[in-house]
Amino acid sequence: MNLRLERPIVFIDTETTGLNFRIDRIIDIALTKVHPDEREETKNILINPGMPIPGEATSIHGITNEDVAGKPTFDHYAKEIIGFLKDCDLAGFNIDSFDIPLLKEELNRAGLILEMNGIRTLDVKSLYHFLDPRDLPSAHRKYCKKELEGAHRSENDVKATIAVLNAQLDIHSSLPKTVKELSECYDKRNPHGIDTDGKFVWAGGVPCVNFGKKHNGKPIKEVYETDADFFSWMLTKDFKQDAKKIAEDAFNGKFPQK
Repeated sequence: MNLRLERPIVFIDTETTGLNFRIDRIIDIALTKVHPDEREETKNILINPGMPIPGEATSIHGITNEDVAGKPTFDHYAKEIIGFLKDCDLAGFNIDSFDIPLLKEELNRAGLILEMNGIRTLDVKSLYHFLDPRDLPSAHRKYCKKELEGAHRSENDVKATIAVLNAQLDIHSSLPKTVKELSECYDKRNPHGIDTDGKFVWAGGVPCVNFGKKHNGKPIKEVYETDADFFSWMLTKDFKQDAKKIAEDAFNGKFPQK
């Protein structure tokens, strides 16, 4: 590696039943430990999540309920995994936002704690975005091959956005050309999100609440049937407007449809 290591680093990737780390489960985990002397150790474990794997998750990673039938659950491997990570730095793609929080939840359910004091994390996704900024001036520079003048003035930004989209469609000729098909391209990257703040998510194809202690993980319809005032309460609080619209609809017995 082109990385100077002061201690071992473990690269982690997980495949899961979904994207909500509080209710979803790990079904496949790969751990590769790289030592300062360049030795490598690898573990790749298939896990029974103890819950059905949604079809939309299988469509992404290809792992079916039949693949994990008869496999041990996570708690069977928990001590082995935490021992493998001991005194190592951690790395992965989107590890800070997803893999580590998910792993912590799984270990907590097994009665163990992933001790992070003094442990450094290297999120390759964050490094990627640092090296390749994701704002409009950067996109304009990349796709239109020139600087965006007058950025952050509405008229200039709208013109730049149109220019960037046209250049994207020209350069990436395999992209579809309709709004519906284009939006579906990137929607598939995060199929579980409903509102912009993540207060509601798709879990197993069902719209669910994704915050708090009282109803976290419960289907919106179930909350409506048992505690509709919860959605009325949301309308009085400082939630984003799209989350409030979902809450308002739910209070009136209307639920998100895929």
